[in-house]
Amino acid sequence: MILAGDIGGTKVNLALAPSPGEAGTASGLLAMETFPSNTPGGLHAIVATFLSHNASLGKPVKACLGIAGPIKDDVCRATNLPWVIDARELEATLGIPRVALLNDLEANAYGLNALEGNPANFLTLAEGEPTKGNRCVVSAGTGLGEAGIAWDGTRYLPFACEGGHTSFSPQTLLDEELLDYLKWEYGHVSWERVVSGMGIANIYRFLRDTSGRPQTAKVAQEMEACGDIGAVVSKWALSAAAGGPGCPLCTKTMNLFLTYYGAEASNLALKIMARGGVYIGGGIAVKNLALMQSTTFMDAFLSKGRMRALLQTFPVRVILNDKAALLGAAWYACNAMGE
Repeated sequence: MILAGDIGGTKVNLALAPSPGEAGTASGLLAMETFPSNTPGGLHAIVATFLSHNASLGKPVKACLGIAGPIKDDVCRATNLPWVIDARELEATLGIPRVALLNDLEANAYGLNALEGNPANFLTLAEGEPTKGNRCVVSAGTGLGEAGIAWDGTRYLPFACEGGHTSFSPQTLLDEELLDYLKWEYGHVSWERVVSGMGIANIYRFLRDTSGRPQTAKVAQEMEACGDIGAVVSKWALSAAAGGPGCPLCTKTMNLFLTYYGAEASNLALKIMARGGVYIGGGIAVKNLALMQSTTFMDAFLSKGRMRALLQTFPVRVILNDKAALLGAAWYACNAMGE
């Protein structure tokens, strides 16, 4: 039995998967449960609760956890959580003989091994010219995760990076004003500050405070009631795109967000030389498919001057399966951790 985990800034997804040779299910997972990341007791308590809920399935002999943050010597200081996760401590406290930690986007990249047999797991934004070659994954959610996937001539080798924390690079006067606005709050302004759930909120606040456009009263009330600015902005932008009631500030916010998302996705694609494909992960893309399929994202993706023709050859796909990281962690435990 294998324990797989996808640990993000907002929620923790855990699953049990069969070891090689054991009977499985159509999804490849035997049990799955989601916990808020702010659950009292932190990760140790969350994992212990999950295992107690599924004690009838047996005790896992291996675990692989994908975590949003850099990993060194099997220890991760989570980027958007006050957690330090140590694989050896988890082995000792949970009684699991072997625990491996992956960056969460690295786990997503390994998940492609489990997803590629089913076209329904992807939405194609650009066909490009499919070929064997390097790939990359860029994923906006609570934060902005990025990973590369090297092609060595026979197999794909995912590797982690922290590209989402590189410096936001403005291209227009409006971008420069946004950068100045966010510097007052953050000092260093990374791509994550504009391409993530917090990024949507940051862009909306900037436009609200500087554009002179009035807020839609109902939108402001919803934001105050639920506290999730990004979710409200997305809802109203989708409504306007579908011909329903809209909010000009929300639509402008999402247009800027998609522009920055496309620009940073092609930044990564060019650095990795991702001829094998650019994969867009994370919950924001899936929840906003109608907006992702507008021209805004791909126009920004291709807007790289002399590299436009090259980028037009890169396939671009949205990952639709929200279990990609879990399946990737399970795949790694089965295929890369040994017996």
